[in-house]
Amino acid sequence: MNKVVSAALCVVAAMSPAGFAAAQSTTYPAKPIRWIVPFAPGGSVDILARLAGAELSKNLGQQVVIDNRTGASGNIGTEVVARAAPDGYTIGSNTVPFVANTFLYRKVPYDVLNDFTAISLMAATGNVMTVHPSLPVRSVRELLELARSKPGALNYGTAGIGTNPHIAGELFNYLGKVNLVAVHYKGGYPALVATIAGEMPVTVTSIIESAPHASAGKLRALGVTMVKRSPALPAVPTIAEAGLPGYEFTAWHILLAPKGTPPAVVALLNDNIKRILLAPGAPKQYADRGLDVVASSPEEAAAHLQKEMNKWGKVIKERGMRAD
Repeated sequence: MNKVVSAALCVVAAMSPAGFAAAQSTTYPAKPIRWIVPFAPGGSVDILARLAGAELSKNLGQQVVIDNRTGASGNIGTEVVARAAPDGYTIGSNTVPFVANTFLYRKVPYDVLNDFTAISLMAATGNVMTVHPSLPVRSVRELLELARSKPGALNYGTAGIGTNPHIAGELFNYLGKVNLVAVHYKGGYPALVATIAGEMPVTVTSIIESAPHASAGKLRALGVTMVKRSPALPAVPTIAEAGLPGYEFTAWHILLAPKGTPPAVVALLNDNIKRILLAPGAPKQYADRGLDVVASSPEEAAAHLQKEMNKWGKVIKERGMRAD
């Protein structure tokens, strides 16, 4: 064996796991990074990944490939991340269904708290409840009145069982004491298209998807789901102020890596994501798209996941929500 190669192998063999990880991170990334989005193209998770991924590619000098692996309310794509090699070359972003699915499904193919390493809580976003212009309602209050006069007769489109729009819609039903019937599509954008076409009277989709169509008059926006109005739709009231006091649903977007990803790689990705999201002018650009920048540390992101597990576990069990 070549003496130089032999000596190098001896050095690697003698290194601690932490030392090896640190050495490995000095050459990272040496090839393209795959960013898994477990939802359909066009939704808020996908749009944020594409915006941030393009900048991350510039920063790291390697291509960042957005890979949409849809299905089972995000479970399929999420499992891909959980089972990937923990080397930093497969990362993924997710939102509320990441934790909600644990309680909605009898079995999920991953463990939220033990199969992943949190990189950053990137942003928070709200949804907006919209209706087709032909529906004779112009406010949340009028929608509630119509729904109460016709129990079970009105449908609303979602991005799938257990997705943000589904959870937001069921919260509306619960607090409003109405029964809008959920119709599940394979992603938020298909549900949005169906509402624009008049096939679906009501939908709850992300602001980033719906705002352009509401501004163009193709949809009528009744209320946003957060506690405050969105800069993307400043004239649209919150659902709480428009007729349903106490209503609030805010989604979050987290970036994850498989458990065991070297800490130095996680730190490098976190640093770059924070610089991208907090660059001069960037927060406003994201806010105009309905996204409030958070840009947390890995530790803050991990703590947030624990808090969300506790929160949605209680809500879903009390509501008796099931996906299977």
